[in-house]
Amino acid sequence: MTEQTPQDEAREEERLKHEPRDAAYWAKYAETLKVTGVAEGATNINVEGRRAVGPLQGFGKLWQKTYRINLTDANVTPVEVIKTWKENYKDFWPEGNLFYAPLAGIAPGEVALISGSLPGGVKLSTGVMVLYADDESFSLMTPEGHPFSGWITFSSFEEEGTTVVQVQVLMRANDPLYELGLRMGGHKMEDEMWRKTLENLAAHFGVRERVEMNAVCVDPKLQWSHYRNIWHNAGIRSALYSITAPLRWRRDRARQD
Repeated sequence: MTEQTPQDEAREEERLKHEPRDAAYWAKYAETLKVTGVAEGATNINVEGRRAVGPLQGFGKLWQKTYRINLTDANVTPVEVIKTWKENYKDFWPEGNLFYAPLAGIAPGEVALISGSLPGGVKLSTGVMVLYADDESFSLMTPEGHPFSGWITFSSFEEEGTTVVQVQVLMRANDPLYELGLRMGGHKMEDEMWRKTLENLAAHFGVRERVEMNAVCVDPKLQWSHYRNIWHNAGIRSALYSITAPLRWRRDRARQD
């Protein structure tokens, strides 16, 4: 191992001076996503090698959705809530959706795999990247082909002496097919998923409260310049992967023989 010289230490000290104070909480830039280890049962067909995309790269209307619940009378701090949420994220999701946490946990730059459902019963294999994570919040960013391009921010804070838990989504449908799906029931499914997630999290702390939901259409325009995003559509690719499973099985059998 090379020992650092005084000049190296001085350069490192100078670099740290110019870095934002929260730099350690943000994912470092990477051209494409890389999955470190695939958990049993997970399918990594629409994440590895894909770019992370935000609302600017999406096709559909731009929405900001906010879901929140008050942990009334719960003796728990925002830091404790986020710690519990990060460590047990998959346990708070509704049935039918599976979250395969990264081996290193929910930490900046880590990539998780997801198995979910789309309208019509289509099984979806996708994932998310941890864009940001600190003691009181964390944000996930979607890959190409995900139903929407955007960010999901999970946070907890105190308001008038009560700990509040919030999920805020800034999103555009990734392509024309997903936009149609959102209009035909996808938005309702999305709302129901986060409502149930917050109810499950609150129940963990012994709280039964109503989830407040608010949706604002920030930009009603469609970004037709991104219609080609459909090439990466994870729903289509997941369906094709399922349909061709017998062919892959025969191919693997032939190789073994």
